[in-house]
Amino acid sequence: MRSTAAAAAPTSSAIGAVRYVAIGASDAVGVGASDPPTGSWPARVAAHLPPGSAFVNVGVSGSTAPQAQEQQLPRAIAQRPNIVSIWLAVNDMNAQIPPETYASALGKIVAGLVRATDAKIFVGNVPDIRGVPAYKDVDKDLLFGQIGAYNEAVASVVRAHPGRAFAVDLLTGSAPLVSTMTVSEDGFHPSDEGYRLIADRFTKRMREEGVPLR
Repeated sequence: MRSTAAAAAPTSSAIGAVRYVAIGASDAVGVGASDPPTGSWPARVAAHLPPGSAFVNVGVSGSTAPQAQEQQLPRAIAQRPNIVSIWLAVNDMNAQIPPETYASALGKIVAGLVRATDAKIFVGNVPDIRGVPAYKDVDKDLLFGQIGAYNEAVASVVRAHPGRAFAVDLLTGSAPLVSTMTVSEDGFHPSDEGYRLIADRFTKRMREEGVPLR
């Protein structure tokens, strides 16, 4: 399933304010939320933007990092963002895309944003998803090894762009993010509470880097 969600493009009233663009997959468009357009974690982050700001969500359900590089990156650059969030990995893991391939695609997304915009870029890593119902029959040791490899890929991409790219740690203390209360009925996507907790991690990191969120 592939779908998109987007807000209106920035207007003249947003010039000089925060121009926030979200790159991602089904979580970016709010699959599993009771009201996806407002309940996704990027929409919840955007609710904290100061007056006069703009929010555009270019996320595509089902997207992997290589697909996002091709499809979402040009759309993101076109919005002239000064804040970008990226959370891509789980679909890549499920598709058994090698961590090296994922790292290359994610690196090209971040590098493209660094070259073409003045945005601060916030990149989420992978929580410990071993407790998510969708993975109940998966080898847990193998899964945790994959999580570690993908998270090192995220860290390496962020390290390559000091002062421009920032990691959002979703792994540390991630048990609440993947509890039965924070996973939706499909056993895979976040629930409303899960999206709230993810948004809290991103907003906290953004504030730490000077983004003027309310």
